[in-house]
Order: sequence, then structure tokens, then C-alpha cells
Amino acid sequence: MGLPFRDLVTFEELPWEALAGRSVAVDAYNAVYQFLATIRQRDGQPFSDPDGRVTSHLMGVLYRTTSLLGQGVLPVWVFDGKPPDLKAGTLRERFQAKERAESAWKEALAAGDLETARRKAAQTSRFSRSMADETIELLTALGVPTVRAPSEGEAQAAAMAAQGVVWASASEDYDSLLFRAPRLVRGLAARVSKGRAPAAQIVDRAKLLERLGISDEELLLIGLLVGTDFSDGVRGYGPKKALKLVQEHLGWEATLRHAGLDPAEVEPVAELFRHPETIDVPSVALRPLDRDAVLRILVDRHGFSTPRVDAALERAKQRPTGTTLTPVERGRQTSLETFGGEAS
Repeated sequence: MGLPFRDLVTFEELPWEALAGRSVAVDAYNAVYQFLATIRQRDGQPFSDPDGRVTSHLMGVLYRTTSLLGQGVLPVWVFDGKPPDLKAGTLRERFQAKERAESAWKEALAAGDLETARRKAAQTSRFSRSMADETIELLTALGVPTVRAPSEGEAQAAAMAAQGVVWASASEDYDSLLFRAPRLVRGLAARVSKGRAPAAQIVDRAKLLERLGISDEELLLIGLLVGTDFSDGVRGYGPKKALKLVQEHLGWEATLRHAGLDPAEVEPVAELFRHPETIDVPSVALRPLDRDAVLRILVDRHGFSTPRVDAALERAKQRPTGTTLTPVERGRQTSLETFGGEAS
């Protein structure tokens, strides 16, 4: 679902090459679901190999990762672990929505309505554990670091950004801001047109709080009022109405009670955002690209075209290897040649 913060957030648009020398922790499940939704055939069917195994996610990860590397951006892919118990309701709703979308997709196909079929098919995407494992295998062959989070990948990515292990967190959802990522990068999984992805959208959390005139905790209050993946929020409260209330600075409990929420009941959700389950990742590093391993996964196993895979790999050919980014070096890289180098 994600937070409906579009009306509150402003962002700076930059070409991806302007982020050369930066590292971003990618909310992997968020990005892959974008690939599965958009990389489809005209009738909505996902791309698959001769054995019927879905390959849309592998196509998206290959082409987007090599494109980022060629632009000097280091993506660190962070994968979900066990979802929090508080997310069970959201997951049930998503499963039911997929079931409804699948029925609508089949009905549209039978009626010959390909436009509706493709739109509904995009809502049926499923990313299994075996698909996740193979995606990690491909990224490893590409020499790109991956992290398995103990719980929410978005929370892990935000924590890595907050600790300075990476420059920013990358996700299409605004939840990263509640997990206190200092910078959020959107657009990483956007559909590529004519060989180029749309510009990156950079949200600076500190500037956002300053512009709205609120604190960290007050931003979290807005999330609780409008609803998150872990709570329903308050009926009738959208982001603008929630912001107006929070800007009265009534205090934590008074704000919640004014909106009709019991502070004790929402405290577990608030604590999940304040102190999510994460692991310590002291540094991230690129490794040499293993072309043979990439070809075994994509060409031998799934029937990808060797020339197309090689063309993608060529884009990443000049990226640095053996680079280690540490908290001390955060935000200091200015170009591909100075990855891990001097301050800008």
C-alpha cells in the first residue's frame, strides 16, 4: 500500500548520472514488484522462459542494475525477511486484491479487452522465495552486494542510510521517511523509455520536516493518522488534514486522542517505526563481475539472448570493483573514479 504522502512531499529531480559515486540501498521487493507489474506482454502475461518460468523480474534487475552501475551509482539490494505480525492484515488484503485482479484479467482477456487485461494483470504479480533466491544469485554474479533483512527490507535500507553505510534509501513508497531514512530516492524501478530511465526523485527528509514545520515524531503522527501497512489510521484523515492537526503541536497523546486514536493501541506500530528489526551492515562492496555465472543463470537456464545479456554487461563494465563504503565516508563520493575517495 505505502503511505499516501504524495501531496506533502516535494522532491528534486536529477538525472541518474548526477548521482555518480553515490550508493543507494534498494528496497528489493518494492523494486521487483514494479518490474513484475510493468515488464509484461501486450495481453498482460509476464515474460517467461520456454519452461513457463517467469523472467520479468530477472530482466528488470539485469537491465536496471547494469544501467545504474554504468552511471556510477552503486545499488545495494536489500531483501525482506519475515514480515512483522502487525502486517498480517495488509498481506491478507493484498492477497485478496490479487485474486480479484486475476479474475478481472481473465474476464478482460475473454472479452478481447487487452488494455484492461494488461492493467489488471499488473496487479496479480507474485514474487516467490525461489524467485528471490535466484534474483540474489544473479546480483551476486553481477558483483553487486545484497542484504537479507531480518524483517522489512525498507526498514533495513533506511537504517543503512541513517547510519551512513549508504547515501540514500531507494523505494517507491514513502514509508522510508517514517523509518527515518535521511534521503529517499524514487524512480529507480520506473519504466525505461528509449534506453533511459526517468530522472531520479530525491526527497531530503530534513528539508521536508523544515518545510512542513514539524518534528520526527510529528511526521510519524501523520503516518498513524492516515494509516500505514501496520495500522488502519483514522477515517476521514488524509495527509493534508493530518498535517493541519499535527501542525497545531498539541503533543503526542493529545494529537492521537483528538483524532480518536488510543495512544496505547497505536504504540506498538509507533515502536515498529522507531525501532524496527534490522541487522548491522558495517560496509558494502562491489565485487568483480562473473560473466560466466550470469550467462549460466540467464542464457543456459532461462534462454536469454547472449548478445543482449552481453550488451547489458557492457554498460557495467567500467564500474569500480573492490570498493568499500563505510560510515565515515558517507556522502563523500563525487564521481566513479573517486568511489570511496575524497570529500566533495
